[in-house]
Amino acid sequence: MTVFECIWVQHDRLKVILAAFILLLTVLAMFTLLARSAECDARRRNNWKAVAAFAGGLGIWATHFVAMLAYRGAVVMAFDPLLTALSSVIVVLGLWGALRLPGGGGIVRSQATALISTAAIAAMHYIGMQATRAAAQIHYNAEPVILGIITTDLLLGAAFLFFERLTGWGRVWWPAMLTFLGVCVLHFSGMSATSFIPDSSLPKVTVGGLGRIWLIDAVSIVAGAVTIMTMVAVVIDRYLTDLKGFAEATLEGVAIVREGRIVEVNSAFAQLVGTTEKALIGANPDNYLLLADGLPTDMTRNMPVEAASRDNPNLHIFELAVRTIEYRGRPCQVLALRDLTAQKEAQRQVSHLALHDALTDLPNRTLFKEQLDHAMAWAARTRNPVAILALDLDRFKAVNDLFGHAEGDRVLKAVADILQRCVRGVDTVARIGGDEFVILQLGGMQPDGARLLSERIFKTFKEEMNVAVDPVAVGTSIGVAISSQDGHDGETLRHAADIALYRAKSAGRGVAAFYDPEMDREARERRQLETDLRHAISRNQLHLAYQPLVNAVNGVCSGYEALLRWSHPDRGEVLPDSFIPIAEETGSIIALGEWVLREACLTAAQWEPHLSIAVNVSPVQFRLANLAEMVAKVLAETNLAPIRLQLEITETALMKDRMITLGTLYKLKRLGVSIVMDDFGTGYSSLSNLQSFPFDKIKIDRSFISTMEGGGSARAIVRAIVGLGRGLNLPVVAEGVETEAQHKMVIEEGCTEAQGYLFGRPGSMMVVASKTFAEAG
Repeated sequence: MTVFECIWVQHDRLKVILAAFILLLTVLAMFTLLARSAECDARRRNNWKAVAAFAGGLGIWATHFVAMLAYRGAVVMAFDPLLTALSSVIVVLGLWGALRLPGGGGIVRSQATALISTAAIAAMHYIGMQATRAAAQIHYNAEPVILGIITTDLLLGAAFLFFERLTGWGRVWWPAMLTFLGVCVLHFSGMSATSFIPDSSLPKVTVGGLGRIWLIDAVSIVAGAVTIMTMVAVVIDRYLTDLKGFAEATLEGVAIVREGRIVEVNSAFAQLVGTTEKALIGANPDNYLLLADGLPTDMTRNMPVEAASRDNPNLHIFELAVRTIEYRGRPCQVLALRDLTAQKEAQRQVSHLALHDALTDLPNRTLFKEQLDHAMAWAARTRNPVAILALDLDRFKAVNDLFGHAEGDRVLKAVADILQRCVRGVDTVARIGGDEFVILQLGGMQPDGARLLSERIFKTFKEEMNVAVDPVAVGTSIGVAISSQDGHDGETLRHAADIALYRAKSAGRGVAAFYDPEMDREARERRQLETDLRHAISRNQLHLAYQPLVNAVNGVCSGYEALLRWSHPDRGEVLPDSFIPIAEETGSIIALGEWVLREACLTAAQWEPHLSIAVNVSPVQFRLANLAEMVAKVLAETNLAPIRLQLEITETALMKDRMITLGTLYKLKRLGVSIVMDDFGTGYSSLSNLQSFPFDKIKIDRSFISTMEGGGSARAIVRAIVGLGRGLNLPVVAEGVETEAQHKMVIEEGCTEAQGYLFGRPGSMMVVASKTFAEAG
């Protein structure tokens, strides 16, 4: 009641309300500033705390001063300027020290901050009281003073604790109300505990020329202005800082240009152009950027434009977008700079991969076609010839199969390196697939230029790919076509080079062949033959001929060999030597072989039981994992006894995957089928093959039989083979016996069986049937 009476009776109520309003603005501003400091980094946080201490301390001092001037006592009072000023400094410094206390929040820190703040406010109040000048003695009632200070400390402690714990506007509003209440309690409890006792011995005090109303207005205006400007500064700082932070957060460089000079820039822009933000402010952006369209940097564009660093154009590639905005009340240009270096590099790599071979990094088929088309246009325009060299590696498939794909890849890269070193800078080396390479040779004297290049390639291969000492070495065959004589467009020229390459490979490999029209005719004929062969079975153009196999001594027929014949409606009789290699290369030999086996077994099933049937099996067929199963199926379908079937194979079938081939042969043997080694003495003949593989018979190649009459080594070879067969307990068959003299010789050398025109030419099933009937009779 004493405090209330002091406020209501002893003070001017309007001035008290003014003081309260000043205090309310002050504490709201102080906690708003503290909230802003919590959002900033450590350096700026301390700056904002200092501003909060200044605004809060000055406002609390102004509240005290206005409330003192509102006091209506019986004594006239004046104020000492120095002590009054000192009181304002004390409260500002005290609050600043309290707000800078270290620690992470909590009750202890809040109470420590409150204690220092309360002490500073109390010191300001009572020093301010001491600054009064009046003809009276000042006395204090200690109990209300102490009680007011304790209450204020508790209220301020709660205020700072709420500030730490609450969020949003609640962390400003509730602490401000508690602080407002605490300051009021301290001031008015102190005023109610103060007594002014007149003392006539003291000099009288007059206000002088400074009116109380004017002084109150001046202090209120100053305090209010400081508080309002402080809060406005918080809002502006937050807006500008957040806007700057937003600009800094973007990955793009942003610069604002006015009248050709940069007035604002973010750090990303500075990093992209390789300088500092400070150096860019006030600078012309054209000093740092070089635009693809050659126009000034700050010119507004509808579309982004590529740009580069003026100091180092090859270091970075940028994309620049320019827009006009209003900034600080004036039209300005915003430059948005984006680094395209990584994107352009990725695009370049994708484009490179699309046009280059991933293993050798040579141009691929697509890029080579583009360069060939350009070269042909250039040749037509300048009348300079263009040569294409098509290359295929010899032995590469064997290297890849035996040593693995990793070694095969290493060989391909070595070949690419050799070819690149052999050509000139204007020539192009490309890998168009597998082990196929192609070279585009521009200009020069042709065909001499292509011939010299081929010789250089062969020489380098011989030096670096020596097959004699290096098991993974490969050779190459080359086909050459010249634009001036072999084709006037890229596709025709490529086709001619491929035909020439085929001729080079057919000629024994390791050579260069130049295209001529005869090659094209042969290639077309071969392709037509391939097409006709695929339809030969369905068109009933194939049939079997049977050649007798007789006992060499008594001439009794023991069986027949099935020989495939092709009666072409246009070509007539096509020789097996012409179409069998084609069938093996194209894979159609698989279907042909099964058809031959089935037809032969079906026919032989109608013969006398003592007659056997021999069927040739291609090396390609031996690569099939189900060959034995297919033979068993055919035997079951035709009801032919397995012991009557003889399968003839050449040693070529034994060269690849020997263990798999051996397994297949044993499966056939378990069926009861006989295995005959055909054409022994030629090709890859090896004594180890006779020991390793389960053969039942050996057939001497006809080339040895046909030359026996001339003497020399042929008869000695026949004698050796027969002796070998006798030692291994294998019957020996002599092929190609055509004369009585040859027949006599093979009998003398000990051949078990013989086959040839002397005993009968290959005939149809009707002929075989009649002969069989006659022999049976």
